Amino acid sequence: MKTTIHILVMLVSVAAVYGCSESRGRSTYRDTEGAVWNTTYHVTYRSPKLLDDSIIAVMRKVELTLSPFCKTSIISRINRNENARPDSMLKEVFNTSLMVNKLSGGMFDPTVGTLVSLWGFGEAGHNTPEPTAAMIDSALRSVGIRRCRLTETGISKPTPYTRFNFSAITKGFGCDMVGKMLRRNGCNDYMVEIGGEIALSGLNRRGEPWRIMIDAPVVNDSTIDHRRMAVIALTDRGVATSGNYRNFRHTANGTVGHTISPVTGRPVATSTLSATVVAPTAMLADALATACMAMDPDSALAMADKMTDTGIMLVSIKDNGEWRIKTSKQFPELSR
Repeated sequence: MKTTIHILVMLVSVAAVYGCSESRGRSTYRDTEGAVWNTTYHVTYRSPKLLDDSIIAVMRKVELTLSPFCKTSIISRINRNENARPDSMLKEVFNTSLMVNKLSGGMFDPTVGTLVSLWGFGEAGHNTPEPTAAMIDSALRSVGIRRCRLTETGISKPTPYTRFNFSAITKGFGCDMVGKMLRRNGCNDYMVEIGGEIALSGLNRRGEPWRIMIDAPVVNDSTIDHRRMAVIALTDRGVATSGNYRNFRHTANGTVGHTISPVTGRPVATSTLSATVVAPTAMLADALATACMAMDPDSALAMADKMTDTGIMLVSIKDNGEWRIKTSKQFPELSR
């Protein structure tokens, strides 16, 4: 449901030393990367032992709970109206989703998947016809996480056709879960990035807070380019960016983006190109970034200002086609 803007982590070019340092029990910075959930992951962590297999195991465990594309996952079974006992991960993601739904006035909702598919942004792709008002109204009857409840055998839903898709929060949650595993193994310095969402702890190789470089998109005549927009230095936080400029389709009534309002059932019209969120966890940052893309800019900034240790940065389009930056009060200082 969401397109993640590419975020580059500015790491110092220092080669990791393996072999003898590990045999002496000294911690060294290690790097591992690969593919997961139709995206990529990159993890840098400081540890005396190799934990790459454990990182993969954590991501697999998250997939078996939350992936709607894994037929045997807990959420897939719930979507098929089968009895499937929610585990601790599903409970945490569900409750955080419910919280963000309330904070955003209903603009973040993991049950919006039916509408997303209806507008041609689901598995069927853009070849689906533009939906009619009657089709939208019918799909809206199955939308609404506030009408759902966790039970011992699954999740109660307003209709049997309600489908959950936690993709807009899972990557951030996965970053947090990998980070928790690293901490259990004594690693307090790490950067976990999955599909652009990031969990940070401790210090980088230079003994400094992690430096995150965020690209700003520039759209000219349907050509998407990138330029360096800003750098933020931080640690012990989660970072996520959501954007609407890459995933769009042309309809008889104009071009529409993939962010669908759970309230109206229609694509959101906004000048916002992207929203970057810094929050206590990557899971919360991930969900809030998606919510910000569905909200008007002033409401998104006001929401962030009411929260603790949470800041957002919005990139919007000026009348002349250029982009500008707006940040909430608690967003980290920007450097260029």
